[in-house]
Amino acid sequence: FTGPVTSQRIHMGKAIFGSERIAYFVIFMVSILIMILSLSYGLGTLAKPEPGLYPFAIGLFIFPLSLSLFIDSLRSGKKGPILNREGIKTFLSFIGACVFWILAMPLLGYVIVTLITAFGLSKIMKLEGWLKPLLLSVGTALFIYLLFDYWLYIDLPRGVLG
Repeated sequence: FTGPVTSQRIHMGKAIFGSERIAYFVIFMVSILIMILSLSYGLGTLAKPEPGLYPFAIGLFIFPLSLSLFIDSLRSGKKGPILNREGIKTFLSFIGACVFWILAMPLLGYVIVTLITAFGLSKIMKLEGWLKPLLLSVGTALFIYLLFDYWLYIDLPRGVLG
């Protein structure tokens, strides 16, 4: 009786661990895509940045991290479950929030969408209460607005705010 259960557990572990490898590889490929697409917006210089500089920097930051995770997952003999149902739900919620942020920004504008998305992400990450997520989302939207629109003079989508 222990034979089939053990082989089933190992098979399930490989399948789950394989999905982790796939996720790391997809993130790695997305980081490359982000860097390539950001080049079409122009990078500018640090003294006079253009719209593609920030996404390129983010892609450049994600690139080595995701590559190292992917390589580590190939080397590791780990067979235990990585993502449970709750982890998958959190991951998909995070992806959904990012898709919302990208699609809604031209319509609603940067400030409103960033405020909503940062609040949603903080709740997805289970930040307790309502005040902390609200303060985090207001602070995030305000800081990024000041950084790009006020200090770096990079126009952000205004949406309904005109």
